[in-house]
Amino acid sequence: MTSDLVKRVWQHKSGLAEGFAKEHGVNRLVWYEIHPTMESAIVREKRLKGWQRNWKVRLIEEANYDWVDLYPRII
Repeated sequence: MTSDLVKRVWQHKSGLAEGFAKEHGVNRLVWYEIHPTMESAIVREKRLKGWQRNWKVRLIEEANYDWVDLYPRII
């Protein structure tokens, strides 16, 4: 969850963001949601973290079947 998606993705692509993405070499933005409030974004993030992996894959592939990096579209 972030209030500045472009900056956050850039941090991941540059290797500046610690955590799962850096540890596993994840640097493509393949899915994101926009929420009207920080509170609703936090609730959604917590809910998604509890999902099974196959549910998350299905969510991504419904909107981005080929897992195309969406970063160029948001900058």
